[in-house]
Amino acid sequence: MSETSSQNWRGTTIVTVRKGGKVVIAGDGQVSLGQTILKGNARKVRRLGKGNVISGFAGATADAFTLFERLEGRLEQYPDQLMRACVELAKDWRTDKYLRRLEAMMIVADNKDTLVLTGTGDVLEPENNLMGIGSGGNYALAAARALNDTDMDAEEIARRAMKVAAEICVYTNENIIVETLASDK
Repeated sequence: MSETSSQNWRGTTIVTVRKGGKVVIAGDGQVSLGQTILKGNARKVRRLGKGNVISGFAGATADAFTLFERLEGRLEQYPDQLMRACVELAKDWRTDKYLRRLEAMMIVADNKDTLVLTGTGDVLEPENNLMGIGSGGNYALAAARALNDTDMDAEEIARRAMKVAAEICVYTNENIIVETLASDK
């Protein structure tokens, strides 16, 4: 077994906050292999479809890109139906021999819904309009929960939560990418 394949790729903190007419997904830029930082400015948060869906991923990068492409296809098939597109993707992910080997998680949001997708077929709506995934996801989620009752807006909460996660999780850095949409909620 090569040294590279015996080490785990680690990294990623993604957090989402829906508050005050905005939904935000923020993610860090660090990609690690074992104890080595390979890249500090990876873009793990992006817009999908026609720009009306934002998403962040945790896990293997190539796997996430495959899932982004599949989700974009489902969004074309079911325009303005994020929930339906995600359920269809989750079905594919769980049943397709190729896709079920993919190791990633995704948070996706549009103006109405925020969802977490996993390789086990889960399509979950976050509690309290907050969710975190990845190695530092629980740290960012805890910080976002603590800040949610303040006067801070969604983006400020997400940025501060990511900063807290970066201070605690060695697989998270402060190179933060943020995408924001107007929200109906």
